[in-house]
Amino acid sequence: RQQRGWGFVPNYARPFSHRPEIMTLWADLQRGLRRHVDRRRFELVTFVAAHALRSSYCSLAHGRTLLEWFTADEVRSLADAGPENAEFLSAAERAMLAYAAKAATSPHKVTAGEIAQLRTHGFADEEIFDISALATARAFFAGVVEALGGEADSSFLEMDERLRDALSVGRPISHKPTETITAR
Repeated sequence: RQQRGWGFVPNYARPFSHRPEIMTLWADLQRGLRRHVDRRRFELVTFVAAHALRSSYCSLAHGRTLLEWFTADEVRSLADAGPENAEFLSAAERAMLAYAAKAATSPHKVTAGEIAQLRTHGFADEEIFDISALATARAFFAGVVEALGGEADSSFLEMDERLRDALSVGRPISHKPTETITAR
C-alpha cells in the first residue's frame, strides 16, 4: 500500500511492518485529525512538532510540503529561528505553533494560561484540541520511527542543501537507494 502511494517503500514503513494493523490505525487517526483542520494548518503544526521532537524524517517530509505555501527561506527560518520569530506568519499562527512545539515535547508543562492565550488569538476549544492532538500524535509516530532507527529516505538528498540541512535535526538521511517490492 505504501509503495502504491509513494512509488517506493518509505523507510518509515519498515518499523510498522512488524505490526501492520498499527500502521492502518495510524492512517485512520491521521484521516480523523485532518478532517477538522485545513491542510496548511495540519502541515504547519505537524512540521513544528516534528522539528521540536528532532525527527529529521518528519521534519523533512512536512517541511518539503510547506513549500506549497512558503518559500524555502521562510521554511528554513521557521526551522532555524522557531515559530515565535516567523514574521511571515500571523500572531495567531505564531502562538499556535509555539504551543504545538511545547505540546509535542513537554505536554505536562503546558499551562492553563497558554491555552487561554490561544483563545485570545481566536482559537475555539475544538481548534485547541485539534492542535494538541496533531502535535502529540506526531510524537507517537516520530517516536516509533526514531526509536527503531528509521532514517529519512534517500530521496530527501535531492532537496536544496541549505533547506535540507535546516530540516535534518536528528538521524541522518539514508544514502541507501529507495526500495521497491516486486510482486511474485
